[in-house]
Amino acid sequence: MSGKSTIARNSQREGYLLVAPAILFIAVLFILPIINVLILSVTEPTVSVSNYQRIFTVPVYIRVLGITFKNATIVTTICLILAYPLAYSLVRRGPWVTTLLLAAVAIPFWTGFLVRTFSWMVIFGSEVPVAILMRFAGISRPPQMLFTTFSALWGMTHILLPYMTLALYGVMRKIDLQHLKAAESLGARPLQAFWLVFVPQSFPGIINGSVLVFAMCLGFYVTPVLLGSPSDVMLAQLIGQQVEELLAWGFASALAMVLMATTFILLGIYNYFFGISRLWA
Repeated sequence: MSGKSTIARNSQREGYLLVAPAILFIAVLFILPIINVLILSVTEPTVSVSNYQRIFTVPVYIRVLGITFKNATIVTTICLILAYPLAYSLVRRGPWVTTLLLAAVAIPFWTGFLVRTFSWMVIFGSEVPVAILMRFAGISRPPQMLFTTFSALWGMTHILLPYMTLALYGVMRKIDLQHLKAAESLGARPLQAFWLVFVPQSFPGIINGSVLVFAMCLGFYVTPVLLGSPSDVMLAQLIGQQVEELLAWGFASALAMVLMATTFILLGIYNYFFGISRLWA
């Protein structure tokens, strides 16, 4: 018995040694910077919680928080509406069609989101395809599309749509489509069978994709800056402004901690009800 316990302890020690580099990497590059930001948020310019009080007492910052959550909710909803039928088509088509559609969904991952954002700046510009088509249709003065809330939401939706699609597809491909035929054989109409049989089984994918897209959208910076309206500043933009223009490191750190805490709370709620491992299952 002592020999087996010694072998077990040695194996456990070897396991710790194997993961030690990864733990050190995470600690140096992730944990220590977060601790530093937390310390800055309560020590700069003085030791107090005034930075946090300022966030939740000044109306302009409360408005920024509201805009951030509103935009994240809108983008998540649009992504879900667009991605659900696409993911459903992926699981209902043959292998070749599915492969082609998956490749089309994955293509944006091969292009930097900054490039994609600049491409929408070109498309929504005043003398480019959208405006020209509007004039051709008889609209002499096309509405401004660039630097608006619409263009910012459009750009964020375009970037996050593949994530929602793949999250839904990962769950949908595990659903046995014979269940739909069984429901129809029992008298259910196709739409009724889809709604009562398929949609409930795809609910984990809906939750996974929504949590992923919402959390990512909370921290968007470049796309809203380049495409959005100055009146619709999101939280990440406000953090950048405080650091780059005002050098308010303490207040920017407090904003960053609020953003991170919000994300962790969201993931904590998800973990409580569904289990965090299902995000990548």
